[in-house]
Amino acid sequence: MDVFFPDVEGARNAAAAAATTADGASTIFREGAAVVASPPALDPAPRTDVSRETDELVPVPGAYFAEIPVGAIRPNARQPRTEFDEDALEELAGSIREIGVLQPVVVRAARDGEPGYELIMGERRWRATQLAGLSVVPAIVRETDDADLLRDALLENLHRSQLNPLEEAAAYQQLLEDFGCTHDELAARISRSRPQISNTLRLLRLPPLVQRRVAAGVLSAGHARALLGLADGAAIERLAQRIVAEGLSVRATEEIVALGGDTPRPTTPARRAVGSPRLQAVEDLAARLSDRFETRVKVALGKSKGRITVEFASVQDLNRILATLSPEDAGLLKP
Repeated sequence: MDVFFPDVEGARNAAAAAATTADGASTIFREGAAVVASPPALDPAPRTDVSRETDELVPVPGAYFAEIPVGAIRPNARQPRTEFDEDALEELAGSIREIGVLQPVVVRAARDGEPGYELIMGERRWRATQLAGLSVVPAIVRETDDADLLRDALLENLHRSQLNPLEEAAAYQQLLEDFGCTHDELAARISRSRPQISNTLRLLRLPPLVQRRVAAGVLSAGHARALLGLADGAAIERLAQRIVAEGLSVRATEEIVALGGDTPRPTTPARRAVGSPRLQAVEDLAARLSDRFETRVKVALGKSKGRITVEFASVQDLNRILATLSPEDAGLLKP
């Protein structure tokens, strides 16, 4: 069960009221300093000492609010999301520096007697808080079983549309193995349709090279699903390369797949026949570079100069391309 507060200040007030001991001292905040609280003893009787601003907030068994040092929190090892947009993180960090963290992260106490906490939800907020230079982050501490850890992290990211198609497929597969359930049962548990789950899981059948392009955002989920219409892995890879090199639409990809995936490349118009050898060489170069960098590369060649355009989907994707060009290059470093 999730705990939601209208704002952080309201959460502090409600948590402090819920955690007040017999002598009136709060176990969460002392003299204005942020400390890690112990789970409060919850009074089952209705409270009468909560302010009007928080009179709709009731203590939830097994959950309490605290401000926790960012260094005491470690990432969720079962977090389905592996890609975080660096530009978006910097933007969020700037917002946090300006107005603070508006929505608490959700954590649980570390297992096996280890100190600290493990993230359940809010890794992006936690990362941005670190970038912002803050020492503590507001958090809801709650009890969560291992079996629910992946599910909760998956649902948060799905609701925010923050998973790429391959991350979503891998998370579904892990949940199927953890729950030992069918696609129908999983659909009921996470409020998704069975066809959506089944179609997403099919993406795991793509060749690794194609999966990397989907994860990087070079190929869309629509392209990936269309490619699955081909049975041969080599044919899938060849068509994926064409999609990147030629900028094929999903509709065009579906038509090629319907014809068996062997549709020839468009021929050069007759009116350009005089320059066809040179043009073909430029197109071949663009195709080779696209294959090398696993992204779309355009080569424009004039009489005496030209231009090479390399597309990338994110800062991480750019750093991957730079590493291919020069392994010793540190890539694009954030300030």
